[in-house]
Amino acid sequence: MMRKMTLLSAVLVAALCAGFGESVLADPMPPGVADPVRGKCSVSEDKVLLDVTVSGVHSSKGEVAITIYKGRKAFLAPHRKFERIRTPAAPTLDVCFELPDPGEFGIAIYHDEDGNQKFNRTFVGLPNEGYGFSRDAPSSIGLPSYDDAKFTVKKGNNHQHITMRY
Repeated sequence: MMRKMTLLSAVLVAALCAGFGESVLADPMPPGVADPVRGKCSVSEDKVLLDVTVSGVHSSKGEVAITIYKGRKAFLAPHRKFERIRTPAAPTLDVCFELPDPGEFGIAIYHDEDGNQKFNRTFVGLPNEGYGFSRDAPSSIGLPSYDDAKFTVKKGNNHQHITMRY
């Protein structure tokens, strides 16, 4: 019975995680979105800046993909990203995003250790690479809810800290 429950849980996680891998594949940036800059944001009161700090990256192999989604309908949906940067992996990373407008956002990250630009999973669908979400939203079985990951960005400097999970 326990083996059936474990297998059932693994299948459920695989099904729920299916959208996460698709959502982080490359697709074009929306027009008018500024390119992200590696490093912390400078202080600004007239721009909309989002400083994203990622910690807990367990190796310097590959790269870390940081993907921003705007609004509930776009969060983790395939080809609905607002902006993304891929940066060389390091134990701690800082990336500054200049956003065109304030609003409600969610972030998904993953450590692409092999550089194939895909979120790799085990044969039962469990994560095989590090990952995380804004507000360190929980994802013990499947993906986090938008309500757990959402945050509001206002004019000026904003910050999100995400801890990588493996």
